[in-house]
Parts: sequence; structure tokens; C-alpha cells
Amino acid sequence: MKIKDADILIVPGLHNASPFHWQSRWADKMSTARRLEQDDWDMPRRDAWVARLVEAVSEAEKPVILVAHSLGVLTVAHAAPQMTGKIAGAFLVGASDWERPELKDKYGEHGFDPAPRKPLGFAGLMLASSNDPTCHITKAESWARDWDVRFGNAGEAGHFEPESGHGPWPEGLMAFAKFTQSL
Repeated sequence: MKIKDADILIVPGLHNASPFHWQSRWADKMSTARRLEQDDWDMPRRDAWVARLVEAVSEAEKPVILVAHSLGVLTVAHAAPQMTGKIAGAFLVGASDWERPELKDKYGEHGFDPAPRKPLGFAGLMLASSNDPTCHITKAESWARDWDVRFGNAGEAGHFEPESGHGPWPEGLMAFAKFTQSL
């Protein structure tokens, strides 16, 4: 599938993606891309985030390719059963593990845990980092298996944000292009 033949939906994580984040840069470069907006980027609640994603997908006129980062990855996993048929694929980067107990202390009953353990129902590629402070790579790999999506170890890439050197992230864009060609 060519990028121009799909609606690219950028699904940021906690606190949204800054203008320097690769998701923002990609959205600016892809004519068919748009960013999913949430009402509260700082106190996420699964039901609200999932509903917003499902609504955005239902409004799409072309097959949808999701580009999710961090908590956006879990949002996709929770929303997957409600989006079958419209999703061509999901490019999942740097999943954040919201099963960690310290997140309950900080964000209360957010609803993102436990992570779903069923196939997403559409093609996907999960990229994870061996030194991501928000999710151990073995957990990301386990989720990829459970979700029936391909898994890629990106090495020591941190959390795939500008602070870890992922502003433009051309290697990611090449991986995304290769992924879309496989759809």
C-alpha cells in the first residue's frame, strides 16, 4: 500500500508529541496524515482515549494506517476490537507499560492495565528499544506475540523521543515506508 492511498492517523502518547517529536515531523510531511487529539493529554483515561480513536477511525475515508507511540500503542490495543475492517495496519513504537504499579500512584485508575492479550485483528509492526525506561523489551515482545504483530528490536533507542535522539528519525521513516509497502 502506498502512503497516499491511506489515511495516516498519528496516535501520540502521554503529554502529546512536541513539535520536535518524530510523530509531529512525520505528520507535517505526509499529506494524508492527521494527529489524533485527546481532551486531556496529561491525565489519560482509557475509555476517553479509546473512544476518541474509534471515532477518528470511523471518520476516515480511506483505509487507515495507525502510527502510535508510547501510551498511544496501548490505546490502539484497547481499541482494536472496535476498529476491525477499517485498519490497514498499525506501526507501533515504544509501547509504554502501564501495568507498572507506580503509574497507579501517579495517574490513579486510568484503565490501561492490564494490556490486552488478544490479536489486534490487523497487520502491525511493534518496534521496541532494549533500553526503554517505560517498557522492558521482553514485555513489548510478549505483547507483539499476543497481538499477532511483527516485532523489531531497535537496539538502544531509549523511548523514541527527542530526548533520546529521535527528532526527525529517518531510520524510523524508512521502517514505516517498508511496513506500508507490505500491507
